[in-house]
Amino acid sequence: MNYKDQIQEWFNEFHNHPEPSFKEYETTKKIAAILSDLEVDYQTFGDLTGVIAEVGSGDELIAVRSDIDALWQQVDGMYRANHSCGHDAHMAIVLGSILYLDKQALSKRIRFIFQPAEEKGNGSLEMIKHGAMEDVTHLFGIHLRPHEELSLGQVSPSIHHGACVTLEGKISGEDAHGARPHQGRSAIDVIATIYQFLKNIYLSPFDAYSVKLTNIQTGGASLNIIPGHATFGIDIRAQKNEQLKELQTKVSKGLGDIATLFDVDISFDWIDYTPGAVVSEQAEEMAIQAITEVLGSESVAPPLITPGSDDFHFYTIKHPNVHATMIGLGADLKPGLHHPQMNFNHTVLDQGARIVAALLKA
Repeated sequence: MNYKDQIQEWFNEFHNHPEPSFKEYETTKKIAAILSDLEVDYQTFGDLTGVIAEVGSGDELIAVRSDIDALWQQVDGMYRANHSCGHDAHMAIVLGSILYLDKQALSKRIRFIFQPAEEKGNGSLEMIKHGAMEDVTHLFGIHLRPHEELSLGQVSPSIHHGACVTLEGKISGEDAHGARPHQGRSAIDVIATIYQFLKNIYLSPFDAYSVKLTNIQTGGASLNIIPGHATFGIDIRAQKNEQLKELQTKVSKGLGDIATLFDVDISFDWIDYTPGAVVSEQAEEMAIQAITEVLGSESVAPPLITPGSDDFHFYTIKHPNVHATMIGLGADLKPGLHHPQMNFNHTVLDQGARIVAALLKA
C-alpha cells in the first residue's frame, strides 16, 4: 500500500462529504469502516457522533485527537457544510498515523479520538463524558495553520490558543413615538452606551484581549417608532483564562450599571465558552523531538500564539494532570482558516501523519 496515496484518498473522501457539528453521521461511518479495514478496535456511540479507537498494549495510555466536523457557511452563494478549517486534513493525518504505526512494537496503548463538534466549542466535553480521557496521561492534537502564522515546511510544537466566550443579551425598555422620545426608554440609546462602554474596558497592554459587539437587532418596519427592545451579542477573547474571567466580571458589572442608568432591564447569558491553552512543557518537548525526527531541526518553529480558540483545551481543563500540546502544521494555507475557498498544500498530509506517528510511538 502506498501510504501517501491512501492518506490523500481519505482526505478526498472527507473533503467531498462534509457534515456540520453533531451531524457527522456518514463521517463517523466512514472512519469506522477505515478502522475496520485496518483491523483496529474502535467504539462508536448511539447518542453521539465520533469514534474512539485503540492500538497497542501496556500500562501507559497516550492519545491523539482529531476534530471531524465541518463549518456551515455560504459557499458560492449557497449555505452548506464546508471543510474550511482543515478537519478533513486532520482526520486523514491521524488515520495515516495508524498506517505508519502498523506492525511496530508498541510498549503502550494509543487512543485515537475522532471528536465531533469542535466548531460548536463543546464536542470535547461530550467525548469526555463518553470516556475519551479515561487513563490518558498524554494528549496530542494537530492543526493546519494559515500562511501568515507558519510557512510551508515549518511545524510548531505547540499552539497557544486564546480563551473565548460569547454573550447573548436582551434589552427590555419601552417603545415611544418618534415625536415623543421622552415617553419611552430607547434600546438604541442603551446599545450605543454599551458599545462605548466596551471600548473603554482596559487590561494590561502586555496581554492580548478584545471585547466587541458582534450582533444588534432592534426596531421594526415603522421608522417613526423609537424601539424599546433589542437583542445583542458580545464576543470576548483573551490570551489567558484568568484575563477572560476578569473581562466577564467587568462586562457583567457594566451591563448592570447601564441598566440602572437607563431604567431598563438587561438580561444576558454566557454561551460557547472555550478555554485558552494549557501547554505541557513535557508534551511540547516530545513534539519537538518528533518534528526533528521526521523533518529535521530546521523545520521546528517557535511556539505559536494565536487569538483563535479550540475546544481541545477542555481536555486539560477537565483533566489538569494530563500532559498536552497541539502541533501547528505549516501548510501554505490561504486565504485563511474559515474562508469558504480555503486551500492548502496537500504534501503536508503525509508529513503530518509521519510526525504524529513518531510522536505517539516515542
